[in-house]
Amino acid sequence: MDTQTQKIALITGGSRGLGRNTAESLARKGVDSVITYHSRADEAQAVVARLRAEGRKAVALQLDTGATRTFAGFVEKLKKALQDTWGRSSFDYLVNNAGISHHASFDKVTEEDLDGLYQVHFKGVFFLTQKLLPLIKDGARIVMISSGLTRIIFPGSGAYASMKGAIEILALYLAKELGPRRIAVNTVAPGAIATDFSGGMIRDKPEVNKIVSDMTALGRAGLPDDIGPMIASLLSEENRWVNAQRIEVSGGMSI
Repeated sequence: MDTQTQKIALITGGSRGLGRNTAESLARKGVDSVITYHSRADEAQAVVARLRAEGRKAVALQLDTGATRTFAGFVEKLKKALQDTWGRSSFDYLVNNAGISHHASFDKVTEEDLDGLYQVHFKGVFFLTQKLLPLIKDGARIVMISSGLTRIIFPGSGAYASMKGAIEILALYLAKELGPRRIAVNTVAPGAIATDFSGGMIRDKPEVNKIVSDMTALGRAGLPDDIGPMIASLLSEENRWVNAQRIEVSGGMSI
């Protein structure tokens, strides 16, 4: 395939969980990926190996999505990776997925807690996307990963969910402002998914898994394979006219 027509995705937090599943799902659709990781280079390289086994090109780059001061340097590394691997100066899909969890009742949330969530889930996404705009191809697609918690109210999740709510509003503004470049921007809001997020709470604690299953119309907690293929589908040409939408992928939680 011509390198100029080969689709390339940048997936933050692509070394584990939903980010990894998204990269693998895109690979099955013939999409190459640049994934980012925070600290576990070994996990990231294992994902790269799996993507290459699917016949795709893949690169892993270190990135702390809460450290805005490092973004200029990251962009330069990304430029080099795109040129060295694909002979390109642009990419087609951005999935803002990286994040951290947080659980505390409103009266227990500290200023440090809130600042950390803001840095990763809002400020980092805002300025990383801004820095990447010159590299994002016209006609591209952006997916913001939010959370079902912006609709489904779980006490103790207010600080985290508030940042995700801000991301949902940002996505609408980006869809409008990037419209002249034909860049579509949507939000995907997963429900409770059995991954290692939140210390593996949904995956590893049967009592929590049962609570989630009982409040879900389809009768179980979500799995990574319920989310990654959906994001890959949303990024595809078949969904080119979907724009400025919040799409919850929760199996029907709390309906």
